[in-house]
Amino acid sequence: MKMSEMEVYNGEREVPNDFIEFWAMQLALIQELPEYRMIEKNFFLKNASCFDFYFRGTNRSQIYAKVIFPKQKDNCPVIFHFHGYQGRSSDWSEYLKFASEGYAVVAMDVRGQAGKSEDKGLFSGTTVKGQVIRGMREGPEHLFYKDIYLDVYTLIELIATFPQVNSQRLMTYGASQGGALAIVGGALNRKISKIVAIYPFLSDFPRVIHLGQETEPYDELFRYFKFVDPLYDTQEKIFSTLDYIDIKNFGSMISGQVKLVTGLRDDVCPPSTQFAFYNRVNSEKEQIILPEYGHEAMNVMVNDKIFNWLTESSIEEV
Repeated sequence: MKMSEMEVYNGEREVPNDFIEFWAMQLALIQELPEYRMIEKNFFLKNASCFDFYFRGTNRSQIYAKVIFPKQKDNCPVIFHFHGYQGRSSDWSEYLKFASEGYAVVAMDVRGQAGKSEDKGLFSGTTVKGQVIRGMREGPEHLFYKDIYLDVYTLIELIATFPQVNSQRLMTYGASQGGALAIVGGALNRKISKIVAIYPFLSDFPRVIHLGQETEPYDELFRYFKFVDPLYDTQEKIFSTLDYIDIKNFGSMISGQVKLVTGLRDDVCPPSTQFAFYNRVNSEKEQIILPEYGHEAMNVMVNDKIFNWLTESSIEEV
C-alpha cells in the first residue's frame, strides 16, 4: 500500500455499533477496585524505592507489576510500561532512569506470558500461544485479551489512588503488544494524558490475513484457519468478534496526546495496520515514520526522543 493510501486508510472493517457500550459494560463489572499487596525490594537505592505489586484481576487471575517511586517526591507523574508479546517487564535497572527524573514507573507482566502474572491463578508457567484467538469462537466477552485489557484499566485505577501520585500526569508506553496495551490503557482510562506506542500489535486483523503476515505473533490466527477452518466458513464470525479487541477501534475513544512510531519495513505489524489506528485518533497526535526500520529495537536517537517525550525534557539531540 502506498503512503498516500495509508494516510487515509481506516482499516478493512468498521467499528461495531455497540463497541463503546460493550466496553462500558465490561468496566462496569469492576464494581470496586481489588485489594493489592506491595512488597518493598531491598535494593538500597538512594533515589528510588522499588516494590513488587500484586492484585487480583478478572477470572481470579493474579496480576503482577514492578513499581518504582522516586524517593521523597509528592505529586509524582507515572509512566505505565507494557512489554511485547510472550515477554515480561524489563529489568528494574531499565526503569531507574525515569525515577532519576522524578517519574514513577509501573510495569505490568501480562498474564500467562513470561512474567509473574498468572492466567486464572492456575498456572505457574506460560499459556501464551493462542492468546490472540482464545475465546474468539465463543464471543467477545470470552476473548482472552478482553481480560488483559481490563487488567490494564484496573492497574491504572489502583495506582491513581496512591497519595503521592499526580493523577493528572499519567502516561502509557510500550512497543508491539506493549504499544497496543498503551493505546487501550489510554482509551479505556481517561486519566491517561499521554500515550507513546511503538509499532503496535493487535490492529486490523483482516488486513493481516489478506497480507499473509504469518510471522509471530499472528501465526496462531493463520493456524486456526489452516487446521480448523481451511474454507474460511467462520471468517465473518471470527472477525466480528475480534473487532472488540482490535486497537484501531479504540482510536476515537482516546482523549490524551498520542505519539505513534512506525517503521515502514515492519513485517510483523504491517504499517497499514498502524495507520488504521492512527487515522481514527481525534485527539492531539503525531506519527513518527522510520523508513529504514522494521519490527526491531530502536537505536539511540529514537530512544532518546521517546525518553524526552515521556519526561518532557528539553534536551536537544546532537
